[in-house]
This record gives sequence, structure tokens and C-alpha cells, in this order.
Amino acid sequence: MTAIEVQGNPQTSRPRRSMGLFNNIKFFVLCHGMLQLAQLLVSGYLKGSITTIEKRYGFSSQKSGLLAAFNEVGNTVLIVFVSFFGSRVHRPRCIGIGAMIASVGVFLIALPHFISEKYMYTDFNSNTKDNSSGLCQSLNPEEESNQTCDQEKHDSHLGVYPILLLGQLLLGIGGVPIQPFGISYIDDYAEKRNSPFYLGILFAITVIGPAFGYMMSSVLLRVYVDVDKMYSKYIDLNNDDPRWVGAWWLGFLMAATLLLLTSLPYLFFPRKMSREEIIEAPVEPSTEKMMEDKKPKTDMMEEVSLAEFLKSFPKIVMRTLRNPIYLLVVLAQVNLAAMVAGLATFMGKFIERQFAQTVSFSNLMMGGLNIPSAMFGIMAGGVILRKLGLTVRSSAAMCTVAVFISIMFAIPLLFIGCPTQSVSGINYNISSHQCSNACSCSDEAFNPVCGSDGVEFRSPCHAGCKTKIPNKEKVLNYTDCECVASIGSPGFALPGPCGNGCNNRLIPFMILSSFTCFVASLSHTTSFMMILRTVTPEDKSFALGIQFMLFRVLAFLPAPVLYGRAIDTACILWGKKCSKITSCRYYDLDLFRHRFLGLQIFFIFGGFVCFFLSFMVLRRTNSTQEQNEKMNNQTKSENSQEMKDAKQMISNSNGHCNTQRNLRE
Repeated sequence: MTAIEVQGNPQTSRPRRSMGLFNNIKFFVLCHGMLQLAQLLVSGYLKGSITTIEKRYGFSSQKSGLLAAFNEVGNTVLIVFVSFFGSRVHRPRCIGIGAMIASVGVFLIALPHFISEKYMYTDFNSNTKDNSSGLCQSLNPEEESNQTCDQEKHDSHLGVYPILLLGQLLLGIGGVPIQPFGISYIDDYAEKRNSPFYLGILFAITVIGPAFGYMMSSVLLRVYVDVDKMYSKYIDLNNDDPRWVGAWWLGFLMAATLLLLTSLPYLFFPRKMSREEIIEAPVEPSTEKMMEDKKPKTDMMEEVSLAEFLKSFPKIVMRTLRNPIYLLVVLAQVNLAAMVAGLATFMGKFIERQFAQTVSFSNLMMGGLNIPSAMFGIMAGGVILRKLGLTVRSSAAMCTVAVFISIMFAIPLLFIGCPTQSVSGINYNISSHQCSNACSCSDEAFNPVCGSDGVEFRSPCHAGCKTKIPNKEKVLNYTDCECVASIGSPGFALPGPCGNGCNNRLIPFMILSSFTCFVASLSHTTSFMMILRTVTPEDKSFALGIQFMLFRVLAFLPAPVLYGRAIDTACILWGKKCSKITSCRYYDLDLFRHRFLGLQIFFIFGGFVCFFLSFMVLRRTNSTQEQNEKMNNQTKSENSQEMKDAKQMISNSNGHCNTQRNLRE
């Protein structure tokens, strides 16, 4: 006897229903929450560590953006087939297998660390007794450069970037069935009143998961990248050094293990589960009727072949896209999603560069402020929608106002930032390279020092420094620096960049940025409900599928690449290794801020325009409907008046006839 047959008879369902743990929808919700947390933990951790991977392997921001978005490729290709096979397959088992594939992808992302040589940076030397490394010397630096290139050949020939892309592709493919199959399974077998509560838990996790990923990256990136390959006494860098690379791979190993463990319970859940019941209340006839109504729909879907499904899919897409409200709302959401995708990928890098913060602190700001602000905005939007009982037109007005206010908060961000620090030979004293010509400095050297005159140099060699004062394994000071402006004796330089001296602007920036995220997120739930209310019931599932597909094609895939390209155009000095261009060393911070945040405002404004147009269309539609109703009411009143007049005439004529009849008698 199947679970549905048992459910159909309330007299026999309770004693004969299996009480196993894997036949309990609450346990399924718990497992699915843990799985989604692990999946989204990977997403947040990848975005939090993307700039570290960029620095480690010399990627441009555009390549980093493509890497961050590449999981959407496999997701986009397969999402259409999920909507077809959803009612035909063993959904829990498909979720488990997909999660295992995703975990393999995450393990692949961590693989380049184990097949690469140790991270080599300027002045890296395991022999700390060498006091002349990186200083101004009249020797030819080719020997040191050749050693670095010999080490670097390993990384360049192992194909690190394709391995990372393959891992992201598998992560996207494995993640396809997790959310749609999980939500539909819960909705099918949860009690009607409990289903929204369970789904609310899962939607909350979709926001919390990335926040945990950022927080985890904030902790793990404080650990040196090669902590497993060398003794800590040979590590002479601090995590605030611009050459520092954290243990980016460690978080992927942890997340992949968690993803694998959370996938195992799905292999034991049944294909069909007994519907959840509330013990204190009997099974209502309406519930049975709803289940009976569900069964023919499933059977009808199962009768459709894959060829018929693919043939009808373009027609359904065109029918759905002809709905102007649906199209405008989805385009508004696409604009906001593109803004979020770019910010989630590169906001940490923006904070790091703009306000001279460490990678760990920047990720802490993202996970501790921006993402929670967005989460509270989504929750507040749902509460407002529920309390006020907004109509579709009122929802469009609310979304328009919310996005407009977020633009007002976002515009001042363009003016809250730091100026570009003065770097000798790049944006200050361009002819200063003549001073260090006698030092034979390598163009690939990058070990920033701050001169006593407040000017930054790419390395002690570029500052003309001939002596360094060590303290155990650390360098306290560089002296005899001929290129540092000073009166009388040669100047000196301190290790590390000079900074831009405007860290106090970070707090107002983060406050305004958090307010922008909060207000813009008020439109999330409201616009989602607008879509559900403006499409026909039979097209609702397809409309949501098309919506998420457009999100991926128009927002999640191109936006990180576009943001990365915009960031690359602000670079004023590219790094070099073995005569090949690597990641950017210095940015024009004003240009960086204007282009990065300018894209944010551009996408928010696009969302505002689409929401405003949807409001105008709804307003025009409502006014047309009101006019039609007035005309119909007027016609009805005229018809009713004519009927009354006719009845009056008939009654008068009858009365007249009766009077004549009486007179005759």
C-alpha cells in the first residue's frame, strides 16, 4: 500500500503509517536547511576569497568575475529540464546526487593549491640571514628573476584557471535540483498551514548562508596560504601586508566536506512521503480533495513527452513575456540582481583598496553589515505586504518608492572615498625612475615602502635604499634611501604602503551602504508577489522558472564580468611575473569608486524605471477598468430604468383595461 493510499483513509493511516525518521517532513526540512546552508556557504566563501585567488594566481578582475559567475553556466543550461523532470524522478535521491557532484566541484576548486609550488613574492627567501635581498644593488637582477620564473612555470603549465572553472561548472550543475526539488517536495508533503513556515526557514537560510561564507573567509584568510608547506618561522609577512595571501583553499575543503555529509541523508528519503497531519484535528475533506486534485495534474504532466515539452516551451515563454507587468517586474528584478551580483563579488575588494583595509576586515564588513541589512529589508518588505494587504498596484508603488529612496542613499557614496596615494614613478614624480636606474631594480618587484617624505615606492630598491635594519625575521626600517626626498642626509623608508589617511570615512560609507541595501531589499518580496498575482495559474511554475533563468542569463552571469572589467579600467600599474601581466598593483581610487559605484546606481536606476513603468501600466489598466465598469453600470441602470418604465406602462394599461371592464359591467 502506497503512502497516498494510506493517506486517503484517515481511519487506517495513523496506525499503519511508518514512523521512521526518513518519513518525517520535519526531518527533511532540517536536512534541506543544512544542505542549503552548505551550498550557499560555498557561494559566500568563494566571493569572499575571490580577490585572494586573484592575487595568488595573477588573474585580472575580469577573469575573477568570470570565475565567480561560471557556476551559473551549468545551472542555466539544466534548469529548464528540472521543471520537466520534477514529477518523474526520485526527487530526494536527485538532490543527494546533485549535492555530491557539487561537493566534487568544490574539492576541485581547492585542488590548485596542492598541485602548485609555494607562493613566491618579492623578497621571499627562506634564508633569513640574507640581508641584501630587495635592496638597491648594482647587480643584474636576472638571476633572481629566473629563479622566480622557474618556480612559476609550474603554475602556468598546470592550467589552474581551467581547473577552477571546471570546479565552478560542477558546482552549478550539482546545485540545479537542490532548491526546486526540495521546495516542491516540502510543499507536496507538508501540512498546508506548515508549508509557508518551512519555506520561510529555507528562504532565510538563502541569506544567512552567504553571510556565514563571508565570515568564514574573514577568519581563514588570516592564515598564511602555505601553512601546510612551510614552517611559520619562515613566514615574514603580516596579514596587512599587500603581498599577503591567505589560506583560501582551507575553507573550500571544509565546505566541500560539509556539503558531502549533508548530501548523504537524501539517499534514504522515500520517493513519496505520507502527508504531514496535525494530530489534534481530523483530516479535513478539503485536504483530501486537494490531494485528489493534485494527482490528475501530476498524471497529466507525466503524459507529456520531453519532445512535446520542448516544443511547447517557446510558446509558453512568449505567452508569459507578452504580459507587460510580468516583463517589467522581471526586468526590474534583473537590474537589482545584477547590482547585487557585482557588489557581492567585488565589494570586499572595494573596501580593501579604497579604505586600505585587510581582506579579512573587508569580508567581515560584508558578512556582518551589508548582507544582514539586505536580510532585514527582505523580512520588512514581507511584513509590510502582509500587514497592509497591498494590491498589485499598491505593490508597484511601494517598489517604485523603495528603489527611488535607495538611489538617494546610493548617490552620496560616490563622494565618500579616499584619494589615490602618491606612488613615485606612477602618479607622482614620474621621472623618479632615473634615481633608481643605478640600482637595477626589477620591474616585477612589489614590496611597497613608505618614504620619510610621505611618498610610496614599489619596493626598497625603487626607493634607492641600500641598508635595512632587521629585528629577528622582520624589517623595522630601510635606510640610505637616495630617492626619498630629504634635507641633508639620505632619507629612510618604512615597510608597507603609506595609506591614504582617510579610514574615518569607512564608517559613514558602510552606514549609507547598509541603508541602501535595506531599502532596496524592501522590494524583493513585494515584487515576487506581483509576479505570482499577474500570471495565470497554469503558467505560474513556468513563469517562475523563466524568471530565474533570466536572472542567470541577464544578471548573475554578465554582471560580475562587467564589474570586473570596469575595475580593470581603473588600474594604473599592472603586476608582472616572468614578463607576463598579472593582477593589478595600484588603482586610481577615484576612478575605481566612480565606475564601481556608478554601475551600482545605474542598475538601481534601471530597476526604478521598470517599477515605475509597471505602476503606470497598472494605473492605466485600472482606470480603463473603472471606466468600463462605469459604462457597464450606466448601461445596467438605463436598462433597469427602461424595464421599470415598461412595467409601469404595462401596469397602467392593465389598470385602464380593468377600469373599462368595470364600467361596462
